[in-house]
Amino acid sequence: MKKAHPKTPSKPAKGRVARRPAIAKNPKIVSPKVAASKPASNRAERAAERRGAIIEAAMDEFIARGFAATRLDDVAKRADVAKGTIYLHFKDKEALFEELIRTAIVPLVSRLTAPPSVAGAPVRDMIEGFATAFIHDVVTTRRGDIVRLIVAEGPRFPEIADFYYREVVSRGLAGMRALIEIGVARGEIKQKNLARFPQILVAPAIVAVIWQSLFSRHAPLDANEMFRVHLDLIFGERRTT
Repeated sequence: MKKAHPKTPSKPAKGRVARRPAIAKNPKIVSPKVAASKPASNRAERAAERRGAIIEAAMDEFIARGFAATRLDDVAKRADVAKGTIYLHFKDKEALFEELIRTAIVPLVSRLTAPPSVAGAPVRDMIEGFATAFIHDVVTTRRGDIVRLIVAEGPRFPEIADFYYREVVSRGLAGMRALIEIGVARGEIKQKNLARFPQILVAPAIVAVIWQSLFSRHAPLDANEMFRVHLDLIFGERRTT
């Protein structure tokens, strides 16, 4: 009977190096808020860009076709988005048009209702400054086309006319009335009843908007000079030195 020889531990083969077990590295912990903030920011930026593109396309379509004939399909095509994307931002065509007014016209009126930049400045200078800005930013730009569209189609679509009155006209008249009352109190304006009819003060601006689209090719109108003459009738002619 053969004796069993005890097994000797095997030696590692030459050329081989015994590997140590890998030590598990702790995973890098990233704050979920930091990790998620950038994608969320990107999404918000893309959404804002799409919204801006939709409003810009809507302006083009409304000006070219009018409110009644404008279709959201055409707005989507011009903005290069799906029609459903428009409904993610706006309930319907009327809401889209209202946002167009809110972004294109309302900020201009807000300047009028803002406190004067120079305390004690003559009322005439403040009104003339607003008129100059209105002529530059509305009469000679596509914003004027929006005003003309409301004048033309407002009677058929009273909802948009009502919105324009609330957001633009009523604020503008309130601002003008406040300036007139200051002018009367200072003695700059002699006709006290003008505060009852601030529409008189802004009438040349409306005339300029309508004239620009209908008759300017026949008789170009210097809207700024017309407004100065109008203010001369209210405040008296400026004295020249």
